[in-house]
Amino acid sequence: MSKCLFIAGTGTDVGKTFISALVVKCLRDVGLNAGYYKAAASGVELDDNGNLIDGDPIFVNNFAGIGESAENLVSYIYAQPVSPHLAAKINDKPIDFEVVKRDLNRAKLKYDYLIVEGSGGIICPLRWDNEAHFGVLDIVRAFDLPILLVASANLGTINSTVLTVDYLRHNNFNVNAIIFNHFNEGVMEIDNLQMIKDMTNLPVIAEVHDNDKTLNVEIENLINLFA
Repeated sequence: MSKCLFIAGTGTDVGKTFISALVVKCLRDVGLNAGYYKAAASGVELDDNGNLIDGDPIFVNNFAGIGESAENLVSYIYAQPVSPHLAAKINDKPIDFEVVKRDLNRAKLKYDYLIVEGSGGIICPLRWDNEAHFGVLDIVRAFDLPILLVASANLGTINSTVLTVDYLRHNNFNVNAIIFNHFNEGVMEIDNLQMIKDMTNLPVIAEVHDNDKTLNVEIENLINLFA
């Protein structure tokens, strides 16, 4: 069974998918058998038969050179760019938590290191109907996954990052480190970085620029985040 790491974000569009791709590529570039899985992806491009042809999982697959089939990258796909729980209602295609667990376990058997990417922010609901209520953190809890938190370097990140870390800690989730995305060396971004380190007491293991092709991090430090 593989070691796993959950990629969470402080909100939507902070760059979880890009960071997931960089992490998987970093591991594969040093010869490690690393893979990727996402429970639900919305706002993706589908063909006429409803098959995934573009979106977050495809980007990671191509960028990191995984070579995985689309159906093994993600369990549920929806065209609408909305929260998965709403997309599921629109399509009358609810997410089954048992299917998620089955598919994640299958990925764990195939890869030595597995990145599990969340949908949206940490409170993102995956299913919310008369039959079941659960979200992305229920996956984290079910598999006891350590968390690598992706935060944007932009204005407002101190508030969103510190509140996210506080919520996760209050609910007994294991946050191992932070990656700063959209980092452009500005005075505000540098201050945001230092303030988040001071206020969360967590390491920021990398500062990522928008056009980076590799992750500037010591491979041992990255591997140590997995459990």
